[in-house]
Amino acid sequence: MIRFENLTKSFRVRGERRVVIDDLNLTLPTGKSLALLGRNGAGKSTLLEMISGTIRPDSGRIVSDGSISWPVGFGGSFHRELTGAQNVRFIARIYGVDTDELLKFVEDFAELGKFFYMPVRSYSSGMRSRLAFGASMGIRFDTYLVDETTAVGDAAFKRKSRAVFADRMHHSSSIMVNHSMGQVREFCNAGLVLEKGRLQYFEDLEEAIEVHQALMA
Repeated sequence: MIRFENLTKSFRVRGERRVVIDDLNLTLPTGKSLALLGRNGAGKSTLLEMISGTIRPDSGRIVSDGSISWPVGFGGSFHRELTGAQNVRFIARIYGVDTDELLKFVEDFAELGKFFYMPVRSYSSGMRSRLAFGASMGIRFDTYLVDETTAVGDAAFKRKSRAVFADRMHHSSSIMVNHSMGQVREFCNAGLVLEKGRLQYFEDLEEAIEVHQALMA
């Protein structure tokens, strides 16, 4: 369960206040994998970041009775001067999981070789993505937040990434932002539509897609 209580978020754009989440009160059910749909700039990524706790709302709060990931694949919080392994150790401590188990999973999954023990500043963007995705998948969350990323890397690595993510979805749920309706249908069973600061829940995923596509037309 994730509950939004009087949640509001806005930004200053060219001197004007732009509201992206407007006094939201809504409870998301447990066990549903939700497609978060909306036009570009609607505030989907902002909402995911508030759910993960990486940005704060202007007012209101978000309450959950389960563990929630950071946005899957997001590597912006890695310390550039630390090695990949050191970053993973830090993540393990923050989330209270077994350090050695997480290290082993990420090292095997990310396939970074000797770079796993080198500073993150020496990584390419693709290497950072593999490290971030591996760290995300290495921790068993109740809800995974996914912003456009269910796979990273070359074709073979993408297949592996999607297989691991699909396995996690057997035991967890997700909130997914994705412009591919094929992937939305593959991983989600209900939908959310964000439009002009308002968030609407749909038990029927196809109804959510239909409403979203009508708004985009």
